[in-house]
Amino acid sequence: MSGALRGPPDERSVDELLSFGVLNLNKPPGPSAHQVAAWVRDLTGQERAAHSGTLDPKVTGCLPILLGDATRVAQVFDDARKGYVTVLELHGPAPADLDGVVAEFEGPIYQKPPRKSAVARRLRARTVHRLDVLELEERRALLHVECESGTYVRKLCHDVGLALGTGAHMGDLRRVRTGTFDDTDLVTLHDLTDALAWAGVLDAEDVSEADVDESPLRECVAPAERALSHLPRLTMAESAAHEVAEGAPVYAPGVLDCEDCSHGDLVAGYIPDGAAVCLGRRVGDPGAESGTVLELERVLV
Repeated sequence: MSGALRGPPDERSVDELLSFGVLNLNKPPGPSAHQVAAWVRDLTGQERAAHSGTLDPKVTGCLPILLGDATRVAQVFDDARKGYVTVLELHGPAPADLDGVVAEFEGPIYQKPPRKSAVARRLRARTVHRLDVLELEERRALLHVECESGTYVRKLCHDVGLALGTGAHMGDLRRVRTGTFDDTDLVTLHDLTDALAWAGVLDAEDVSEADVDESPLRECVAPAERALSHLPRLTMAESAAHEVAEGAPVYAPGVLDCEDCSHGDLVAGYIPDGAAVCLGRRVGDPGAESGTVLELERVLV
């Protein structure tokens, strides 16, 4: 599809949707995030699928997966805020000041990645935006965590236990948010498989041609533009978009509108019908008569 502009997101065929779509998957316990992405890739018949951030095999919950050409926008999840619900397993009776001690971990914290991690074990700063005790039952506390990407919740639980004086470790962990995706509209692998069968993408003996129904699949898979909704938005003329498709930057004469685009921002570029064309960094004035406005980082057509 390289070089061709997509139609409006709500008017795409099933094939077009799957080749540039995003699925807010409810990851089951057991497989790794990489394995789940591979299953989705094979189910949908796409050559590529990318998940939004690693989850350990036992961890469940929100795992957005990008399909086909949408894998080109995976960078938008690199700095996405994450939300978790976890069980803090205390090694002794909960102290009376549990809530107060836990609240002290809101803000910047320092962590060293665990020995089994895939990154260098250097001390680094991460921000915990919110940390609440939701429930307490004997020696088990249910915590809600909102944190910067790359925060190790297991290490956070360990450190909270040290501060409490009881010791503690992380029990069950579930991700409830990744950027703008949350657990209010999660889709299971079973949902996806059924939806693909009803849409005629998978061979299913009990689905005849007359029974084909695309609506369940459209409820499972969204146009990839959903993953860009939080970014500043630049709208360009179709003539400019065709040049971008060939690798040219976005020049000022082709810009129709630029919403909340500050210098240096990562910006999503669209044509007027809402189809995404590119990701780029703003380097110039959208209102100028000439010059470059966006330097490209990813061409999406």
